[in-house]
Amino acid sequence: MSWFESLILGLVQGLTEFLPVSSSAHLRLTAAFSGWEDPGAAFTAITQIGTETAVLIYFRKDIGRILSAWSRSLTDKAMRRDQDARMGWLVIVGSIPIGVLGVTLKDQIEGPFRDLRLTAAMLIGMGVVLGVADRLAARAESGGRHRVAAPRKELGDLTVKDGLIYGVCQAMALIPGVSRSGATISGGLFMGYRREAAARYSFLLAIPAVLASGLFELKDAAEGGHVSWGPTLFATVIAFATGYAVIAWFMKFISTKSFMPFVWYRIVLGVVIIVLVAVGALSPHAAESAG
Repeated sequence: MSWFESLILGLVQGLTEFLPVSSSAHLRLTAAFSGWEDPGAAFTAITQIGTETAVLIYFRKDIGRILSAWSRSLTDKAMRRDQDARMGWLVIVGSIPIGVLGVTLKDQIEGPFRDLRLTAAMLIGMGVVLGVADRLAARAESGGRHRVAAPRKELGDLTVKDGLIYGVCQAMALIPGVSRSGATISGGLFMGYRREAAARYSFLLAIPAVLASGLFELKDAAEGGHVSWGPTLFATVIAFATGYAVIAWFMKFISTKSFMPFVWYRIVLGVVIIVLVAVGALSPHAAESAG
């Protein structure tokens, strides 16, 4: 991998990680459209450490409160009723599905799941799901002539059941094209949560899974020597800087705007990929870079 490739891929990772468009799909597609080797699941996981570091800094006050309350709840039973302590436990509960499936499906994640035809199908399918969730949420929030606007749930309303559902939605993002934020936010909207609440829990829920995945891939890469360390670390730094700016913009955007621009983008991109693969302009498969 060249330094120029790492710059572009780092920018793509940072720009798309927090938007409901699938960063793993865009890394795969950027390489395919440019005629580069597939950066691979290991590159994706390692560069996500950069974007997740941006989450840690952006939500540092929330994370600090949650960690403090959760750690005290280990020995103080009364603290277990505290909202921040509960959030700590719910993040752990919500991380179980992706942890189990990530280990179980490791070979599929690094191989068959990276087929561009599957990526295109997921872009379109999850785009439709996000669109339906967004419209239903908007209708519930605004009410209408014959009905009163329904109150939406806040993070304080989160239950173990809801946390597990969020976790299952997050696990779907193991397939490129799904989008971690898109799947979890859609799940939250269907369960009746406000956009900001769904997005905030989505970002917090991603922290253990993404950091664990990235550190696991770092360990494998160090032992196997199959990663171009300089370009990969450079891409990770670029992803961090870009990702931080995107988080700040996205949290403001969703407070007043619809997700429909992302929905149409996903559908159009998915259709374009299907057409290009069908006419032979793109190969659905690509060999992963060896170094």
